Amino acid sequence: MRNVTLAATQMSCGSDREENIAKAEAMVRSAADAGANVILLQELFETPYFCIEQSHKYFALATEASQNPAVQRFSTLAKELGVVLPVSFFEKAGQTCFNSLAMIDADGTVLGIYRKSHIPNDVGYQEKQFFSPGDTGFKVWDTAFGRIGAGICWDQWFPEAARCMVLRGAEILLYPTAIGSEPTKPGANCIPHWQTVMQGHAGANLVPLVASNRVGREFSTENPALQLDFFGSSFIADQFGQKVAEAGVEDGQVLTATFDLDEVAETLRYWGVFRDRRPDLYGAIMSLDGTEVSGLRQSSRKA
Repeated sequence: MRNVTLAATQMSCGSDREENIAKAEAMVRSAADAGANVILLQELFETPYFCIEQSHKYFALATEASQNPAVQRFSTLAKELGVVLPVSFFEKAGQTCFNSLAMIDADGTVLGIYRKSHIPNDVGYQEKQFFSPGDTGFKVWDTAFGRIGAGICWDQWFPEAARCMVLRGAEILLYPTAIGSEPTKPGANCIPHWQTVMQGHAGANLVPLVASNRVGREFSTENPALQLDFFGSSFIADQFGQKVAEAGVEDGQVLTATFDLDEVAETLRYWGVFRDRRPDLYGAIMSLDGTEVSGLRQSSRKA
């Protein structure tokens, strides 16, 4: 047996960066006390969700990975507690910026960086103002507690991302996120849709999945009438896509669930999903308009 205990955390974020990091640390410690080995924090937890508005002042929040205070602090914490900690942060790289995640192993080593591939743009979610599309491709890391793949928020709506990570050997999928209300559609609640899509990633790929979402109301500093209510509802799904732990809309939630990765692997082999794939027929998803990509069938046969 290769048992691993996964944790999702959920918290509100204020204007003080150090207080947010300290709050996140307290939640990590709580999860570790509950036996968690892999602990997921939400997207961009160091600060309020600044993408609510287009303002150049927020570029001052970006740091190089090696200089980021959360990455530094949680690297030390991961080593102290012996846990794996994926850390979402606003990365400055040369003259551009990314919405990134540092995968920190249980010995405190930063195994690598994933940069968010899909960048949304809508009222209240102005991410294209701040982030360039990620250039790392979908990443999978061998950690002390299994082979882990991670996407970031908007990545979670794309089944191709989850499939690519599992094709590369991911045994666990993690998604830090910031999902909430829609200013142009008051009263809309996308949480049931969001959870169903994510559960589909787990079930279709036969791996457990953890999603950690923000919670609480946040305002634009330049236009207080513009506000977002983050819905929480963080959850953990098993390899069949069933929710095994779920938070409500309360602040300070910690969820855990334990999986036997050997059992997960046996389930995947039994179902034969990856054995029966037909990549030679999937050329339409290689284009934006569904046009079949020429040469895919031929190149697949050569492979």
